[in-house]
Amino acid sequence: MSNFSRQVRLSSNLIRDVHYRISRSFTIECHRPTIIHKKGVDIIHNPWYNKGTAFSMTERDRLELRGLLPTNVQTVEQQIDRFKTDLKKIEMNARDGDTACLAKWRILNRLHDRNETMYYKILINQITEYAPIVYTPTVARVCQKYSGLFRRPRGMYFSAADRGEMMSMVYNWPSDQVDMIVVTDGSRIMGLGDLGVQGIGIAIGKLDLYVAAAGINPQRVLPIMIDVGTNNETLLKDPRYLGLQEHRLEGEEYVSIIDEFMEAVFNRWPHVIVQFEDFQAKWASTLLNRYRNTYRMFNDDVQGTAGVAVAGLLGAVRAQDKMMIDFPKQNIVVAGAGSEGVGVLKAARRTMARILGNNKHAFKSARSQFWVVDVNGLITEERTNVSDDIKPFARKTREIRRWGLKEGATLLEVVQEVKPDVLLGLSAVGGLFSKEILEAFRGSTSTRPAIFALSNPTTNAECTPEEAFSIVGKNIIFASGSPFKDVDLGGGEIGYSNQGNNMYLFPGIGLGTLLSGARIISDGMLQAASECLSEYMTEDEVHKGIIYPPISRIRDITKAVAAAVIREAIDERLAEGYREMSYRDLKRLNKEEILMHVENNMWQPDYPTLIYK
Repeated sequence: MSNFSRQVRLSSNLIRDVHYRISRSFTIECHRPTIIHKKGVDIIHNPWYNKGTAFSMTERDRLELRGLLPTNVQTVEQQIDRFKTDLKKIEMNARDGDTACLAKWRILNRLHDRNETMYYKILINQITEYAPIVYTPTVARVCQKYSGLFRRPRGMYFSAADRGEMMSMVYNWPSDQVDMIVVTDGSRIMGLGDLGVQGIGIAIGKLDLYVAAAGINPQRVLPIMIDVGTNNETLLKDPRYLGLQEHRLEGEEYVSIIDEFMEAVFNRWPHVIVQFEDFQAKWASTLLNRYRNTYRMFNDDVQGTAGVAVAGLLGAVRAQDKMMIDFPKQNIVVAGAGSEGVGVLKAARRTMARILGNNKHAFKSARSQFWVVDVNGLITEERTNVSDDIKPFARKTREIRRWGLKEGATLLEVVQEVKPDVLLGLSAVGGLFSKEILEAFRGSTSTRPAIFALSNPTTNAECTPEEAFSIVGKNIIFASGSPFKDVDLGGGEIGYSNQGNNMYLFPGIGLGTLLSGARIISDGMLQAASECLSEYMTEDEVHKGIIYPPISRIRDITKAVAAAVIREAIDERLAEGYREMSYRDLKRLNKEEILMHVENNMWQPDYPTLIYK
């Protein structure tokens, strides 16, 4: 046999082996029978395994269910139709939109409690309608009312009273495999402030999106609340409040509890990914820097928000018919210097610096494009008690004099003098972009200025799209954190209200990290996710002012983002493989095969075959 023939045979065997491993991953995730150790009513009462009226007669005999269910065997489509009929009645009887959304959340939550597969099938099939119910903005109202809404525990609760016990407590969770944890301490829930233990609602909502968007198996997700008290005086006096009614721990006591928690969960589940969610600003960056080089973790408020914002900023450059090399020339005014604002500043500066050559001069040049305004006004080097994260962005006194500005200048003064390309809000102050500020922004030197009112929930948005388009003009780019309707500009023109939602990135970051087996989540992996999102929209869409895709495409977006994260993890040699797919196997996959590998490992909401053993 010739050397050429041997090489062809070896290549064919290699490709066949890789495709075999890819097909194995599909079998494992979607079509493998589920082994259970229970029968009868124990199955019906378990939401992981319950199929309700969809159990076949054969299953009813095999699992001792005959006589425990109505005789008629229904398809999942019939079940969904019955559920939606009930949901429609509730919606029609609701007094207002807010009441309707909470009513929808309640009935969806009840379905979640009894039949997870059907719950996620409905959520996935109608993600545009139900994402605002299980996530922003409705989840904010749910968190505010959680003690009154609580009916059944979901997730785990660790508290200050559990110090020294967490290593054993994690074994109280019934699943031996957990892929994804979302953890919060409830200290800063979606701009609503300290909601204490009631913040568990945001962790549950985020994991619903991990399942719906990324196809993480719902039996392998875990929402967690770390209850270290609350400084919310209303909750401290509320007899119905379910958490510790004492003031929050601070300093080393607080850090020691988070340390113990991290050690415990990674001891039981060494390959789990932990997403930190809605920690107050003073701890968000501190904890991120403390753990990110040791554990597979990230902070969605700091890093996810930043990635989505940068993707939108790059999209805004494209909408101006400019090249990416022009991004470092954009003047950006940022209103808000909390953890999310810091994350956006760092990520945008890093992107600019990479475009400029990734050297010391590039970082210095990129820094000069940002103007940061907090509650005390423009931040300059004269400001005392500035956090280390913000210091690099404090303006030099000498340079701002040329603009006619000074330390503490108001947002209006900064917009008037700088005439920025972008006005970006992460202030959690609803209506901050007043009529006067928007009128001043009309003086932007950009051919297509962009407004990012990213604070959540809806009531905290810095302005509405109607205000932005009517005051600044039809040619702007507009994005918000929570969903708004598009604006009819008249004459057949539409002002597109883009939702710069973190759900475009965090599911893909989590899934890509999981499937790559990366040891940590690097800045490069996050950058790859952001750039993938920025390139997702077509040129025609961008020119219309559409810089983010519709939520209806979320599974396809997540698949693309996850694949980008995997490729970057491979390039940085952080990947270690997942299940049968080793690091060497991953390296051999081309771009299309990585996409196929991702898709094959996304859980689908189909009733599994149940086998009693």
